[in-house]
Amino acid sequence: MHSLLVIVIGLVVGVLVGLMGIGGGTLLVPALVYLLGFGQHSAQGTSLLMQLPPLGLGALYIYWRNGQVDFKIGWTCALGFLAGGYFGGHMAVRIPARELEMLFGVFLMGTAVFMWSTARKKPGNIEIEEDV
Repeated sequence: MHSLLVIVIGLVVGVLVGLMGIGGGTLLVPALVYLLGFGQHSAQGTSLLMQLPPLGLGALYIYWRNGQVDFKIGWTCALGFLAGGYFGGHMAVRIPARELEMLFGVFLMGTAVFMWSTARKKPGNIEIEEDV
């Protein structure tokens, strides 16, 4: 049952990454902590391992095929991501697990509130496709 749950978590996270363009860790870390009983540090480290090889390659291919990928910006930002991840990892392992879990939760709530409030302010933000 444990293996099946891990596969389901990976599948659900993969679909949501492709569907919404979110970082997998947004879902993987809470799933590892609350569904599989990981500590916060282990959840973050394992999440990074899971994302390293497949990090959006399937979804990237679809977006690239539709002409919706800016490689110059993407590769430039990826270099910053690499350096930032290295230094962020050094910082995270020094923070006690409970505090890191709270920091992660505050980050997710802050992001959610920001996105919700800015989306509400945009006129005509809803796109509906009708089947004819």
